[in-house]
Amino acid sequence: MSFTKAASELSVTHGAVSRQVALLERWLGTSLFRRTASQLALTEAGRSYLSEVTPTLDRLAVASMHVRDQIAPKSLRINAPPTFTMRWLIPRLSAFQRKRPDVQVSLTTSMAPVNFAEHGYDVAIQGAVEPLPGCISLPFLTEMIIPVCHVDLVDSGKLRAPQDLAEQTLISFATEPYAWSDWLQAAGVPDLKSAGSLKFEQMYFALQAAAEGLGIVLVPLFLAIDDIITGRLCTPFGLLAAKQRRYFVNAPRSAPIVDSFGEWLLQEGRDTEKSIAEWAKGIKGE
Repeated sequence: MSFTKAASELSVTHGAVSRQVALLERWLGTSLFRRTASQLALTEAGRSYLSEVTPTLDRLAVASMHVRDQIAPKSLRINAPPTFTMRWLIPRLSAFQRKRPDVQVSLTTSMAPVNFAEHGYDVAIQGAVEPLPGCISLPFLTEMIIPVCHVDLVDSGKLRAPQDLAEQTLISFATEPYAWSDWLQAAGVPDLKSAGSLKFEQMYFALQAAAEGLGIVLVPLFLAIDDIITGRLCTPFGLLAAKQRRYFVNAPRSAPIVDSFGEWLLQEGRDTEKSIAEWAKGIKGE
């Protein structure tokens, strides 16, 4: 009931709204408003017209927004652990972008507990033993944590059995899910003391140190499998005493983009596990 407020909402002048209303009334052949010095009031024809036109305009607005949503860029905010992101997700992400070129991906990395309300991401990826409670939590990749090192350490003949670790440097990192003490216990050498140790804050640096021949590190096999297949890294003891977890994609709710990303992750996970299975067959055959 205000031409002034209508003009403000439409970003036009008061006079423009008044002229358009006058033209509409002239075209309809009846007045829609009763005008006084202090206020506007709808006529009976105005009230009838409002009740008929409003649903039509609402349908027009919804249809227009639907069309815009179909062509407008969509965003997907992903949070994942740093080393997983650098070593596994980023090298494969171009495949998702080819599949969904309409989606704008935003990546953040963190080792903090998942908190959708606080951080505002759409999906969170994490390694865990069990699904994350209170949300959609789907496993897409099996994680086996094993010792990994540069091939030169094995080729030298000084690393044939777990006992040989007494002459090596053990690399660890602050966020490791599987400590060397636990692996040594599972491998049957709980009292073994290594010749040296290196500790890093992040897994990425620890894995890079191992790739440079500085020692042996416990990492998820799927993060190293590409370098293992190409011969840069190796697993000196195979799958001995491997600790198994799974990687989950977590979301507060289902949505088309989230579901599409989850399906893509599942396929990429299958492909990675297939590569690992083929590699494992080769190990058994040696």
